[in-house]
Amino acid sequence: MPELHEFLRQLRQPEYVHVLLNPIPVYGTLCGILALIVALILRSRPAQIVAYVIVIFSTLSAWPVSEYGERAYNRVYSMSNSDGQQWLDVHMHRADRGVYVFYAAALVAAAALVLPWVRPRAQLALAVATLAFALAALATGAWIGHAGGQVRHSEFREGPPP
Repeated sequence: MPELHEFLRQLRQPEYVHVLLNPIPVYGTLCGILALIVALILRSRPAQIVAYVIVIFSTLSAWPVSEYGERAYNRVYSMSNSDGQQWLDVHMHRADRGVYVFYAAALVAAAALVLPWVRPRAQLALAVATLAFALAALATGAWIGHAGGQVRHSEFREGPPP
């Protein structure tokens, strides 16, 4: 029970929740991309629907990740050395700019989920657009995460932040 109590206590710390959630937009989006590729190969609308739901859920999870990251900024900044603080600023700047790519991917995936019932001929174009936006979100997540990993992991640093 002490371990459960400790875990519940840590869930009140935004930096802890940020670290717990931050893989979801990247790994989840990757899973959605793989699912969509398989669905396209199989030409299966039900499989595409599953892929779109995964992409939507994963990309929208960037919102709480960003929110908890912002809440954690001051505490993590105070715990970090000078290089870590600079990387934290880069990480936050990238997240502030990049989160919109995730929202755009979610919007395109939602359109791909709904619009084929109205315009069936748009199904393939929407699937390809979703794939492109999801890949852009994945790349953006890697770009944001690269800077985030530098904050507390000096072993990953190969110089000062950009």
